[in-house]
Amino acid sequence: MKSKKRLMAVCGLDCGDCDIFRVPLDPQAASRVTAWFREMGWLEEGEDASDVVERAPYCEGCRGDRTVHWSPDCWILKCCVDDKGREFCYECEGFPCEELLHRAKGNERYRGALELLKKMKEETT
Repeated sequence: MKSKKRLMAVCGLDCGDCDIFRVPLDPQAASRVTAWFREMGWLEEGEDASDVVERAPYCEGCRGDRTVHWSPDCWILKCCVDDKGREFCYECEGFPCEELLHRAKGNERYRGALELLKKMKEETT
């Protein structure tokens, strides 16, 4: 489970399923992210996945290098890790907080992540 936890965001999302996380490792993910970044205007025509990696707008997960984290100012990461020194949200005395519940209501991935965190909490108590 230790390696699985390494690939899990503090909020319970599975980083291993994330194209942004997989850019340096998976050519297909890199291609999708490159196309998306071009569409958003973050890459110029002719730039490719190597430019994505070089500029470091990819992610190594919540426990990775924050200088290349997709969202280093993520409120969940800040609350859980920086402010409370936790590894996962379920370790917090206020779990599940209103923000996590709100995100779970509007997003299937966050809903699944919240359920996973609840299961992890049950396994530790």
